Amino acid sequence: MNKENIRWKQRFVNFDRAVSLLEEGVSLGTDVPNIQKEGVIKRFEYTFELAWKVLKDYMEYGGIEANLPREIIKQAFANGLIKDGAIWFDMLEKRNLIVHNYDEKSFELVFKLITSKYFSAIKQLHELLSKKKLEA
Repeated sequence: MNKENIRWKQRFVNFDRAVSLLEEGVSLGTDVPNIQKEGVIKRFEYTFELAWKVLKDYMEYGGIEANLPREIIKQAFANGLIKDGAIWFDMLEKRNLIVHNYDEKSFELVFKLITSKYFSAIKQLHELLSKKKLEA
C-alpha cells in the first residue's frame, strides 16, 4: 500500500464521520429552531471541506492532479466521481458565502439548499468512496 492510498483512506475516515454528523442534523427536518439550523450549516461547512479534500487525495492516488477546489470539482465530475458538477460548484459558492456573510437571507437559503440538494450530493460521493475504499 503506497502513501497516497493510505492518505485518502485516512481522510475518508474523517469524511465518513462528518457525513454521519451532517446526516444527523439533516434528519431533524426543516422546521427546527435557528440554533439547530446553525449547527447543520456548520456541519455542512466542514463536511464540504473534507469532501473536496478527500476527492483531491483520491484523485492523486489515481494519478490525477488538481489542487484548488474548483479544479478538483471539475476533475471529479470529468472522472465520474460526482454526478452533478453544477451542484458542487454551487456548494462551493454557498459555503464561501456563508463563511464570509452571515445574514438572515443567506442563512435561510443555505440551510434550505443543504437539506434539499447538497446533502444528497455529498451522500452520493460518500457512497461511491465507501465502495472504492473496500476495493482498494
